[in-house]
Amino acid sequence: MTGPSAKLAAVQFLTPPAVAKRLGVSAEKVLRWIRAGELRGIDVSERPGVGRPRFRIDSLDLTVFLERRAVTPSPKTCRRRRRDPNVTEYF
Repeated sequence: MTGPSAKLAAVQFLTPPAVAKRLGVSAEKVLRWIRAGELRGIDVSERPGVGRPRFRIDSLDLTVFLERRAVTPSPKTCRRRRRDPNVTEYF
């Protein structure tokens, strides 16, 4: 299979409860991320925009979302030595 249909076959779509279970949060939290625009969700209901939405999340969009929220450690700061009160500096 080649073309656009082959590309769609390779994409894995997840439901909000499946994403919630994978991340250890509630499904309502995942829906809030979608509605806030933080997580990209696709409405697959028969009439989008009318009635209750049925969201699906692309696994690639979930990966991008998690990478954006990743925490990087702060760089270590160098500690300064304490000055010895018995030493006189001339420079």
